[in-house]
Amino acid sequence: MLVENKHFVHARIFKAFCDEKRLTILEMLQSGEKCACVLLERFDISQPTLSHHMKILVDSGIVVARKEGKWTYYSISAEGSDNAGRLLRELTTVTIDEKDNSNAGCCNE
Repeated sequence: MLVENKHFVHARIFKAFCDEKRLTILEMLQSGEKCACVLLERFDISQPTLSHHMKILVDSGIVVARKEGKWTYYSISAEGSDNAGRLLRELTTVTIDEKDNSNAGCCNE
């Protein structure tokens, strides 16, 4: 995967966590699958606004959607959640490369 594409995918995952309403939605989904109408009742937002938030959550892979008739049901994806946690750990794990001299000549001369 190209670095640009990798970073795009990673940013999509973290974007899901960067909004107060989306965090509230994730908390609601912790107790199990919820219909969009139940989620909508919790907020003072329009249906298109909820759809926007749900699209971001689904695109991140953290939430999955299931259609039943005219309603959509949402739940947390165990695989997506594991992937997000793994990515956070990978990006915040410090590794020291003795051969890395990218600071050579920086401010020290």
